[in-house]
Amino acid sequence: MRIEDDSKLDYKDVLIRPKRSTVGSRKDVELEREFTFRNYRSDSSAHYRGIPIMASNMDGVGTFAMADALAAMGLFTCLAKNFGADELAGFFRDGRDSRRENAAYSTGITDQDYEKFEAVYQHTGSNLKYVCVDVANGYSERFSEFIKQLREAYPHVVIIAGNVVTGEMTEELMLSGADIVKVGIGPGSVCTTRTQTGVGFPQLSAVIECADAAHGLGGHIIADGGCTCPGDLAKAFAAGADFVMLGGMLAGHDEGGGEIITRHYKTGEVRKTKNGWEDQVEERKFVNFYGMSSKAANEKHFGGLKEYRSSEGREIQVPYRGKIENTIQDLLGGVRSTCTYAGAKKLKWLSKCTTFVKTGQQYNSVFAGK
Repeated sequence: MRIEDDSKLDYKDVLIRPKRSTVGSRKDVELEREFTFRNYRSDSSAHYRGIPIMASNMDGVGTFAMADALAAMGLFTCLAKNFGADELAGFFRDGRDSRRENAAYSTGITDQDYEKFEAVYQHTGSNLKYVCVDVANGYSERFSEFIKQLREAYPHVVIIAGNVVTGEMTEELMLSGADIVKVGIGPGSVCTTRTQTGVGFPQLSAVIECADAAHGLGGHIIADGGCTCPGDLAKAFAAGADFVMLGGMLAGHDEGGGEIITRHYKTGEVRKTKNGWEDQVEERKFVNFYGMSSKAANEKHFGGLKEYRSSEGREIQVPYRGKIENTIQDLLGGVRSTCTYAGAKKLKWLSKCTTFVKTGQQYNSVFAGK
């Protein structure tokens, strides 16, 4: 046993220090990025071009409708793992460039998962460009071996792999064949891994450490989880994340599906009617949202929790938010505004322009961002 004494920080523990800027307006900020991936084999000079915000591969977020809606705005979606092979093959076989360039097939690491991917790829071929290999614990030897196996067999797919939170495992996955590593253990709004297991790593520090490791090898990372507002997205990018993945912030929209639940609440006000004074009541709408290791997810997809497992997620109700377009506009507006405060005319410059200020009484210093 040992204890690390240096500070480890979450998004809530820092602010971005404003500085003199030559950026005249938010509309002048360029959010689109271009990336060339480390292990993916392609003749094109730029392997990715778009706004590097991703919808998480969760029920109610990583849906086909969400993927098409976000692709139309230049954003990306990792599809949920639990679609059937025929559904996935049909989605990618459609042939739309937006689906090839802005959506990822998601998979686990069992033999059945590999066979399912082979079947889908056989029916889609070059229309399936991205695969997200997603497990709760990216530190198992089996996980690295699966990435090596997948890379050897499929050199012409971009491999996203996660989740991890440390530089050495980021490097291990990159050297095993991953192009993009997903960073985050336990920061999500419906994840209970930290309380259930005591395992995790403060997300901002995890992003800084893993980005440093990945960029040293010519790789890329996704900051996955922990964002609760547009400012958190900006902090993730400022810390060196190439992509930011969102779950709860994109839940509750029409494109995510799910039953809309209507509840009535007393407002605390009363009004006079012909029958006397009555309490004022307002109507609010919600949608269920749950972690993919929660009891709800296990009951829906696997017939319940196995006897050797416990739930590491929870089920909540998020406000119904209508179409995704307005939410995305708000998110992008926030990130644009951050760039103007920091003096970054392009999103790619934000990490170079950032100085983080530690907040709270226990901190009294500043440190430069990556």
